[in-house]
Amino acid sequence: MGNKMHKILTLNNISVTGLERLPRDSYEVASEIQHPDAILLRSFNMHDMEIPPSLQAVGRAGAGVNNIPVDKMSAQGIPVFNSPGANANAVKELVLAAMLMASRNICQGWDFARNLEGDDDSINKQTEAGKKNFGGFELPGRTLGVVGLGAIGRSVANAANALGMNVIGFDPGLTVEGAWQLSSDVQKAGSFDEMVPQVDYLTFHVPLIDATRNMVNAERLANMKDNVVLLNFARKGIVDDSAVSEAIKTDKVYAYVTDFPSNLLKNHERVITLPHLGASTTEAEDNCAIMVAEQIKDYLENGNIHNSVNFPEVRMPRTAGHRLAIVNSNVPNMLSQISTELAKGDLNILDMLNKSRGDLAYTLVDVDKEVPDTVVQGMSAIDGVLSVRLIG
Repeated sequence: MGNKMHKILTLNNISVTGLERLPRDSYEVASEIQHPDAILLRSFNMHDMEIPPSLQAVGRAGAGVNNIPVDKMSAQGIPVFNSPGANANAVKELVLAAMLMASRNICQGWDFARNLEGDDDSINKQTEAGKKNFGGFELPGRTLGVVGLGAIGRSVANAANALGMNVIGFDPGLTVEGAWQLSSDVQKAGSFDEMVPQVDYLTFHVPLIDATRNMVNAERLANMKDNVVLLNFARKGIVDDSAVSEAIKTDKVYAYVTDFPSNLLKNHERVITLPHLGASTTEAEDNCAIMVAEQIKDYLENGNIHNSVNFPEVRMPRTAGHRLAIVNSNVPNMLSQISTELAKGDLNILDMLNKSRGDLAYTLVDVDKEVPDTVVQGMSAIDGVLSVRLIG
């Protein structure tokens, strides 16, 4: 099991703390490497990249996978792993900071103060005269809308609730597991449009997909309360920036805090733009890298799958036998064909687990003795089988 040397290609700087989870005696990790078994990356764009035939897994140290051609990977039987929740605390802290910065005009006040001129007495007078322009409001009793109740959204919702805010959450895909982790005080909205008129603050924690593109647009802004505060630390494109810019002029939007600067926004007096700081903490980068390195390691060494965006969740304890991992199209009669090939090789099945997700199915099989090449070749030739891997 541990004798094979696995080759890992890194396409971005990955936290050393994470890479340390891949022991040097069985892993070769480099930013330039031939025939990699796995790729580890953060924001590198893989869409135009030639995919090495040796590739068995992709690990993204972060949650979003827009930069990875997931469909192409699925078609080649390659799982794509991510690290949901590893950066949740980092983003949550920034969202809380953003609500406070917006409500208390901290950035505008700082800008005013740092540009004061004259002696200290004069600065003191200007400060007292100018502070009335930066009066703000407090968070308790105000309503926060949270769109997307994954690890980050839940964390934000629970923290805002603890600060005394009313919180409404919306997520059509909320899992039972996720709901258990939400404070019981968080109200659930039936739709985004139902939530929109009720909130004083609105924050997004969703991927950028067709359903979330320009979720905040001119029409929805018209249905919001006056002086609403918008927060976007999720993805550029979820909020229509030009519509928000117009809404600021009419006092519909009090402030907009976003992690995605543009020429339209960066000098806007009611907008605070930050340089994509959401997950930029040492802890988040370490947590993401540790999580994804562990997942890649468990997949390469044991065939187990945890936190994949395109494969089913599969965990099977190791027996003393030899393990095969088979990826195939999710169509009828695959298992019987796989079993037939095992029988041809006179192999007895000790344990077997088969799971499917969408168009893909994944099977782990432990057999009683070493698997001959003829069995691997026979399985690979079955129509619909995408990959067969001998794990040892």
